[in-house]
Amino acid sequence: MTLPEISKSQLAMFNGSDKPEIYIAYKGLVYDVSASRLWKNGKHYEHWAGQDLTEELKDAPHAEWVFVRFDPIAVLK
Repeated sequence: MTLPEISKSQLAMFNGSDKPEIYIAYKGLVYDVSASRLWKNGKHYEHWAGQDLTEELKDAPHAEWVFVRFDPIAVLK
């Protein structure tokens, strides 16, 4: 299955404030984190949804294994 593409401006619309869907991007993939209680209201500690978090997560206290709970829904273009 080929994933659809989503632009950064489209991704920004899924920031947890206007829509129930909460998306983030990491290493070129977009994830729907709406079901995670840790992303309630589009914020997870100092990270905000609706954006590419690849650079920010380099300093996170966890590794990319946190994404195994979520299937990618799109490719960030």
